[in-house]
Amino acid sequence: MDTLARKKILFVITKSNWGGAQQYVFTLAKHFTEHGDTVTVALGGTGEAGAPLGLLAERLQQAGISTIFLTSFARDISLLREVASFFELRKIIAHIQPDILHLNSSKAGGIGALAGRIAGVKKIIYTAHGWAHREARNPFSRLLIWIMSWLTVVLAHKTIVVSEFDYHDSPTLFSRRKIHVVHNGIPTDRDLPRKEQAQQSLKAIAPSLPIGIPLIISVGELTKNKAHELLIEALAQVADPFFCIIIGEGEERKNLEYLITKKELGDRIQLSGFIPNASELVSASDIFVLPSRKEGLPYTLLEVGLAALPVIATKTGGIPEITDGQEAGILFPKGDVAALTSSIEKLLRDQNLRIELGNALKTRVIKEFSEETMLKQTERIYA
Repeated sequence: MDTLARKKILFVITKSNWGGAQQYVFTLAKHFTEHGDTVTVALGGTGEAGAPLGLLAERLQQAGISTIFLTSFARDISLLREVASFFELRKIIAHIQPDILHLNSSKAGGIGALAGRIAGVKKIIYTAHGWAHREARNPFSRLLIWIMSWLTVVLAHKTIVVSEFDYHDSPTLFSRRKIHVVHNGIPTDRDLPRKEQAQQSLKAIAPSLPIGIPLIISVGELTKNKAHELLIEALAQVADPFFCIIIGEGEERKNLEYLITKKELGDRIQLSGFIPNASELVSASDIFVLPSRKEGLPYTLLEVGLAALPVIATKTGGIPEITDGQEAGILFPKGDVAALTSSIEKLLRDQNLRIELGNALKTRVIKEFSEETMLKQTERIYA
């Protein structure tokens, strides 16, 4: 870290709720602060224009890390708001004069890279937490997003991708040399609550949680990308005993509630809302399911792996890199409800397979996805 002593680092991220990108920014900001650098995080609210600051801002402030609220930043695209965001961010960059500008999320990346170049920042880093052009959109929108992502790569000095999949899927023309793979990582020496303890904690949040039948948990924002409706559709076809808790909040809540009611699953599936310490509760479950349509390299699966839980997940993004193909988890094709249903039934009926897959995933996470490795690789990119 000597090469980074007394550097000024400005992180920028569009939303300040708590998800994988936010966990990544918090981890890096805390690490470089502890090593003597001057760190500031500029961030938007929790999604909509004018939304309040979220859990990321709260945790940064608790850690003594300076934050700046980007009032113009919002999830949805608006030309006037993007112009306002550009000038707001440019003013912040001019005031802080960072040695390193580290951008996260598509919107912060595009606006921030242009603002950083105009301001003359010497080192602009962009981390792509899964490329946005892979989202389910019409062909014209996907092409436009691809072009904007490519321009972000061109304007940034270096781009970090969190998986080999994203490296090969990067929007690059004459800029492949700028792309660097750095897998997300977590503290692998962390002690998680035992199953019984986690169940008691979860019981306080979900009083209807039955004891004695297999518990399925899924964690993620209630958005279209996370595809929780696929899990509900699959569970509607499962006759075996189970109880499912979906942890997260988002704009798809009403649609998911309607689907649960329609499928008459109200006594078997619960939407718990957002739980700040969800990683402390996952060890209460028997099976973890991640049905996402799009992922980068999800922290959630790393935390689940540390708890030695068996995983069923979509074969997309960096997920196969975490599970080593099918060696440490069951993967199903994106959007395939039938395959998801059969995978759930398979694990519900085979406790030995659940133990085998959970142990294999824990071994892999400890060996390949440590926070220490992620931080060292990032330091080299900063240097």
